[in-house]
This record gives sequence, structure tokens and C-alpha cells, in this order.
Amino acid sequence: MRLKAPIYRLKRQARVLSRESGIPLHKALDEIATTMGYRSWSQLAKIERSYDRPAARILSTLKPGTLVTLSARPGHGKTVLGLEILKEAASSGRSAGFVSSEFSLRDVRNKVPGCEIETSKTDEQLKLHLSDRIAASYVVKQYSNAAAGAVVVIDFLQVMDQHRSDPPIGEQVRQLKQFASDKQMSIVFLSQIHRSFNPEERSVPDFRDMRKTNPLDLGLFDVGFFLHEGVLQAQSVSERPVR
Repeated sequence: MRLKAPIYRLKRQARVLSRESGIPLHKALDEIATTMGYRSWSQLAKIERSYDRPAARILSTLKPGTLVTLSARPGHGKTVLGLEILKEAASSGRSAGFVSSEFSLRDVRNKVPGCEIETSKTDEQLKLHLSDRIAASYVVKQYSNAAAGAVVVIDFLQVMDQHRSDPPIGEQVRQLKQFASDKQMSIVFLSQIHRSFNPEERSVPDFRDMRKTNPLDLGLFDVGFFLHEGVLQAQSVSERPVR
């Protein structure tokens, strides 16, 4: 039985229900699941993963040295998908890291209900670097000892372009491209989509819709993944779909 709404939208409904009803998030998730015909949220999530695992699909493309973007408008699930990619990486034995100036540990847990991230085990399962200042130099410092095959998700690309004291965004991405190659790791940038994107013209955004405030060589990215209304599409910089 497939869901009538994308899972990220159901999670959003559960968060609203939790706030409005004053019940714990896990109970709100279970209530949403029962409206979909499941006994619990864990059953819903398990069965949905058997249908479609976009995180596994993306992870399979992340070869050592790969630099990619995962882009969507706010509220379409890119952060959740980014964290699920890291869960997939950790479960397959690869080191996983999340860099963000937007979220706390509690926020990360709430974004991915059921994600077993415990403070005492963070370094083993999912290494979190949550800071008010995200730049290429910060990422390089935090992951200088990362093992080959590591996967790092940066939340998000545009936040690296906010401080004049940092190098231009183009230079920072180029630095991280070389760093990923040298360390044989993969870096995923979560990225914003420009407000001008019109879903009535194209159902899914592409590289033309990425929000850029300063020059950035898109050729530095091996591939871009674009998400809208539960539809995930992979594209090369030349805008040809990646099969």
C-alpha cells in the first residue's frame, strides 16, 4: 500500500499535530500512521523503505572524491534526505558527518524520527559539527582525519557565502573539491532553490534554479539531486538527466 502523500509531508503533519495537541512527537507520528492504515509509524517507515529508498540511491553514486548538491525549496525534505543518506552510510560501515549552522542535536533527532543518535555514541554513528560559522576551512579542520570513503553533508551551501572575511563561495567549493579528492571522501551540499522556480513550468528544479549570490563554477559538482513534492531527479551540470 503506497502512501497518498510523501513521507516528508506526513512528518510535517505530525510535528504540527504534536504542537497543537501537546502530545509527544512519537505519538503524533503513530496517529498519522494509523490514518494511513498502519499500526504505527515504525511499520509505515519500514514498509515505505521497501518501496523506495532515495537515500540509498544517492549514496550509491557517492564514490570517493565526489562532490554533489541536494537542492530543494524549504519544506520539501532535503535536510531529512541528507540525514537519511548519512544513516545509510553509517549502516554500510562508512564514516558519516553532518555540518550545520541551522540545527541542534535535538533538531537532528526530530528531523529523522527513530534515528538512534545518542550523545555518547555520536562519534561512532554520526559525527555532528553544529556551529554558527560554516566555511570550507571549518570543514577541512573538522574532517582532516576522516577515513577514506567518508560521507559529509553540509547544511547548507549558501550559508558559506555570508561572511566577507571568508573567501568567495567559488573558492571555498573549489577547496572542498580538492579536499574531497585528497581524502577520498564524498561531500553533499544541501542547497537552496531560487524563489523564481515555477513548478508549473518544470515539475522539478535543476541547476539553473540554484540560488547563487556570487559566481560559482557548477562544473565543480559531479551531479546534482533536485527534490520537489516528493519527486527526486538527478542531473549533470549539462542538465542531461543522470541515469
